[in-house]
Amino acid sequence: MGLATGSHFFDDNTPRRVPRLGDITLADLPAEIGLFPLFGTLLLPRGKLPLNVFEPRYIGLIEDALADQRLIGIIQPFSEIDDDEDFAAEPHLFEVGCIGRITSFVERLDNTYAITLTGISRFRYLRESEGARGYRRARIDVSAYAGDLNEIPSAPFDRKLLLESLKEYFESRGMGVRWEVIDQMADDALLVALPMICPFPSPEKQALLEADTLTERARVLQSLLDLSGSQNGGARPV
Repeated sequence: MGLATGSHFFDDNTPRRVPRLGDITLADLPAEIGLFPLFGTLLLPRGKLPLNVFEPRYIGLIEDALADQRLIGIIQPFSEIDDDEDFAAEPHLFEVGCIGRITSFVERLDNTYAITLTGISRFRYLRESEGARGYRRARIDVSAYAGDLNEIPSAPFDRKLLLESLKEYFESRGMGVRWEVIDQMADDALLVALPMICPFPSPEKQALLEADTLTERARVLQSLLDLSGSQNGGARPV
């Protein structure tokens, strides 16, 4: 059966060019990927990252990804990128990034895109490869991050302390937050969403990305919030 009535256009037997999100294995991930270097931006496995794409080289990246597996590599440069930077030069990138799959996109009349990436797996940057259409490409290794493809829960952590620290952090910056949404999140969803929305400096975001497990990420996140509180004149018992 081809088209179906209701909310599904295809039945379960329709061949797919790319695997479903929940079916992705390490074998489905590429050894080479187009890069979208974004300073101060964090994408974590199972996280959602909305992006507006307007630069010609990144429009090319999105078009190529949509024609293939819909995968791009989000990775931080060590510093903000100058628009005039020579992308053929030696890269100044952190060693670890995250593969994102385009799970929604809107093409505007001016040929720009609004996309949403869903984090799949972290990767280790190995070396630059030959670029295409102005954007950077790299050889990558995902073998150390097989756990990103499985929902391995975190060990229990002090959720109450974490949220108290978070409230202090946001209040000190005058940031409004929908606490009713955060309160309803499961622990592991919290450990994906909070690191992505907190405006930590770039190296601290990288530390959260590189934490080996959700348990380690919870520890790093708590430490960063505590450090921020002490820098703002707060104190917390040891």
